[in-house]
Amino acid sequence: MFESAELGHKTDKAEYDAAEPELRAQLLDAQFDLLELKSFAVVVLINGIDGAGKGETVNLLNEWMDPRHIHTLAFDSPTTEEAERPFMWRFWRALPPRGRIGILFGNWYTEPIRERVDKISKKADLDQRLDEINRFEAMLAREGVLLIKLWFHLSKDGQRKRLKALEKDPRTRWRVTEQDWRYYEQYDRYRSVAEHTLRHTSSGDAPWMIVDGTDSCFRELFVARTLLEALRRRLDAVAKHWSPRQTAPPLPPAPDERNLLNSLHLRQPLEKKEYSELLEHYQGRLALLTRDEAFRERSLVLVFEGADAAGKGGAIRRVTAALDARLYHIIPIGAPSEEERAQPYLWRFWRHLPRLGKVEIFDRSWYGRVLVERVEGFCSEADWMRAYSEINDFEDQLARAGVVVVKFWLQIGKDEQLARFKEREAEAHKRFKITTEDWRNRERWDDYARAVCDMVDRTSTETSPWVLVEAENKLFARIKVLRAVCERLEAALRS
Repeated sequence: MFESAELGHKTDKAEYDAAEPELRAQLLDAQFDLLELKSFAVVVLINGIDGAGKGETVNLLNEWMDPRHIHTLAFDSPTTEEAERPFMWRFWRALPPRGRIGILFGNWYTEPIRERVDKISKKADLDQRLDEINRFEAMLAREGVLLIKLWFHLSKDGQRKRLKALEKDPRTRWRVTEQDWRYYEQYDRYRSVAEHTLRHTSSGDAPWMIVDGTDSCFRELFVARTLLEALRRRLDAVAKHWSPRQTAPPLPPAPDERNLLNSLHLRQPLEKKEYSELLEHYQGRLALLTRDEAFRERSLVLVFEGADAAGKGGAIRRVTAALDARLYHIIPIGAPSEEERAQPYLWRFWRHLPRLGKVEIFDRSWYGRVLVERVEGFCSEADWMRAYSEINDFEDQLARAGVVVVKFWLQIGKDEQLARFKEREAEAHKRFKITTEDWRNRERWDDYARAVCDMVDRTSTETSPWVLVEAENKLFARIKVLRAVCERLEAALRS
């Protein structure tokens, strides 16, 4: 893949000087068109051979364009905070909003490549990471993000000459370290791993552009023109009402009237006295589990979904009563804010993931895309259909990072919901709990039931299964929730 980039392309200074003024003006115009439209974000990935001019080229882009609207980040070894969260957490936080450009050094390709070069990981491990990256980038592309992936390349001899030249110049000597020379000794292996990586991750949505780093004039014009062309093509497409091309295969029809929800026995028996005893038992058990030494290497994410008025709030309060207030946060999820709408839909959930030893409780969650957004038509069929696999990927990443995910769906019958709605309207201290939206959702009962059944079928996995809670008896529901949390957490800590 690197043959053309090792030819030593050159651009003479006169040609460079002639092209620069117009190219700068066009880039700046495209940047402000992007900022004005706010229809998509641009992510530029900077990777490649040490000494190939990555830093100088990005500095030039910031000089030619308006740096106030470019977010340039260089990722080094993870900080303590970053290391206590899933690998992709820090990259999700770095994604620019629509209308902005993000330039990322040391991005999600750096660690997988370096670990394979250093023989820390096996080829199968690298391939698994690359598959995950492909799915992640496909998701970004479908969310409208423009990905521009640049690999700055030098031949082995070219890298040696470049490092020697930098060392010789007193003004740039500081830029060459012993580590750079150690990496140079690994050049052949690094090139092989990089070629494998680029071949497996260069897609139609996000192709790699290989930059010959031999000559600074050629390199700078090549990168600037590549960025300009990509921006202009997308801006022109937006002007023509472009949207990511997506299709969604139809879901299979429901086999009959019987489904996961109406097969539940919703009113389970549990008397007040037995409830009090079980509540004390499970709350004490949960308190001890979250204080266990082993929990410091884990974290806990609880997801509460359910029918309106099914008792999510009451169940959450019984869980938090067992926890140290310094250990947990409750995240209520409603309609996305303007800031959140400017990002891919999972962004607002990634940003809330807990550190090791902490608990995050989501009152509603990322499942809104396959529930309310699906039923109410807030996203396309293709959007919510692809969300099943994207959510499974998300939760799988959490599980591999040591996060214990426990998901609850609390279910009540239609008659019980009506009784609870009327009770809430009649009691002054509960009237805030009932809204016109709750009544409107009730009219779509069957549509929501179908969406819930599809959700459970497609996202109840071996690492993050759903717990269906029969919730017409609130006492039973609260104990079932506490028991499930204790059992899942205990199993994880003892594994």
